[in-house]
Amino acid sequence: MKLKDVFLGVLIVALIASEILLYSANQQKSAAQDKLKQAQHDIQQARAELEQSQSDNAAAQNSLHAENQSLTKRLAQSQGENASLRTTSQKLENQLGTARTAVQLQQEHLQQLQTENQQATAVAQQTLTDAQVAVEQRNVCINNLRRIDAAKQQWALENNKVANDIPTEQDLLPYLRDNTFPVCPSGGTYTIGAAGNPPTCSIPGHVLTQ
Repeated sequence: MKLKDVFLGVLIVALIASEILLYSANQQKSAAQDKLKQAQHDIQQARAELEQSQSDNAAAQNSLHAENQSLTKRLAQSQGENASLRTTSQKLENQLGTARTAVQLQQEHLQQLQTENQQATAVAQQTLTDAQVAVEQRNVCINNLRRIDAAKQQWALENNKVANDIPTEQDLLPYLRDNTFPVCPSGGTYTIGAAGNPPTCSIPGHVLTQ
């Protein structure tokens, strides 16, 4: 009877121990499941964060790529504009050089025209002076011819000469002022001629009109 009680007690103890072990195992299993669930949750969250990060990175990369393309396009456009500006600047420099050359040539031409104008003015003034002198000399010469003709007429009258008679300079000196025979101021030579004809000068235009 005692042995049976002992055996029964052992079984009870073993059963209790089994229950305790089973409860402990269940607790450990539950804790492990909770840890597993937490780990799975953490993994899912990490995966979601990774995917979000990858998505953000992709968006950032796309944005950077788009910005890079925009900057590259702007750079190319800026380089093109710079090249165009250099070309335009070169053209303007060439045009400026051409304009400066044209202005210099124009100034030289104006200077030449001024010089030619001054020379022409001087020539015109000299020509006018020469013409005035020539007119004055012509008038003096014609007046001399009148004096010679008057002396010749007086000589013919006082000496009973006819129209065909030709006096000499000596014949006319008494009838001329200061007993001096006139001289052409232009260097011409006088021809007294017959009493019936007017005296003449060798210079063209120095003519005594009747």
